Amino acid sequence: MPLDSPSANRFPKITEAGLDELRKRIGVPITDTVEPWNFEATRDAIRHYAHGIGDDNPLWTDPAYAEATKYGTIVALPSFLFSTSRIVSGYCGGLPGIHAMWAGADWTWHKPVLRNDAITTQSHLKDLIEHRTRFAGRSFQQIYHVDFFNQHGDKVAECDSWVFRTDRDEARERGTKYTEARGRVEPFTDEQIAAFYELYEAEEIRGANPRYWQDVMEGEALPRMMKGPMTVTGFIGYAQGWGGLYIRANKLAYKLIAKHPGLGIKNRFNVPDCPERVHWDEAFALEVGAPGAYDYGPERCSWLTHHITNWMGDDGILRKSKCQIRRHNPDGDAMFIDGTVSRKYVEDGKYLVEIMQNAVTHRGEASAMGASIVELPTRS
Repeated sequence: MPLDSPSANRFPKITEAGLDELRKRIGVPITDTVEPWNFEATRDAIRHYAHGIGDDNPLWTDPAYAEATKYGTIVALPSFLFSTSRIVSGYCGGLPGIHAMWAGADWTWHKPVLRNDAITTQSHLKDLIEHRTRFAGRSFQQIYHVDFFNQHGDKVAECDSWVFRTDRDEARERGTKYTEARGRVEPFTDEQIAAFYELYEAEEIRGANPRYWQDVMEGEALPRMMKGPMTVTGFIGYAQGWGGLYIRANKLAYKLIAKHPGLGIKNRFNVPDCPERVHWDEAFALEVGAPGAYDYGPERCSWLTHHITNWMGDDGILRKSKCQIRRHNPDGDAMFIDGTVSRKYVEDGKYLVEIMQNAVTHRGEASAMGASIVELPTRS
């Protein structure tokens, strides 16, 4: 059958044998994985990650400012830990050649990560769950658990994160989620761009002005946060701070593909290239069933936590955050993040608020949803 036939299989398929082999890894500590992008929370590493998500909070980026806070030094923004583990960021084993889409994370933070802290991790495959999806029919949610430790052996955070494994051919030929969206180009008007920029101008970083628990009301809305409009430049900006999963050059690219042949998907020059190029190569993104080159999942999760840290101020502590990705955000989309305080309570002497978040595109499409727990200072 010709390769360009609509029903031709261009990519490997999910098989029962492959699933059985993958299930054998559940609960087994992962010891053989690629090195993280960052081993240490250096000043530059923190700044690059913050700038990669469009966050200019001086607590992360300005040593003089940070020295005057209760931390006495630069602090790593909560989502920085994505850059210290390839596993939590979507590097998954098993099912070689099967597409993996990062789709969510459930974070708990125990201690702050301070400038020059060294981070180590322990991880394992937690579960494998079958789903039926509009994107690609039969898909499998592959869930990992990762624990993060500083140089003193203190557990600073833990996270469950997951990817969906999908048949690329199935998504392209029979998936219905993006039937009307693939390759769509809808230029914004100058008036729309001006309205987006007004949201950026109005963005408030609470900073040194404490937000006290007593002053927060259930039902209170957080200021809307703007992200986008999406550009491939922005996706690459995030990869610069986060490191990506498979971005390698020259000999290192060869070594990675030699070790994991399923990663090498040939480009138009017949050169094996990484599957991560769905984030900057529109033709390849369309080939796997996506609507176009699209943003990174951990990037969007980091946007949701950015929304919270802006609101809570320097004296607030983000304790928990769960993010679920609902659709791809392709090049040309804009996204708005809203939040509402859903609960106030006291637990183990901590003054806590729960915040529900919702992110939609400029068309009103569900992009992501989140729920966070923040510890706030108290007047008493």
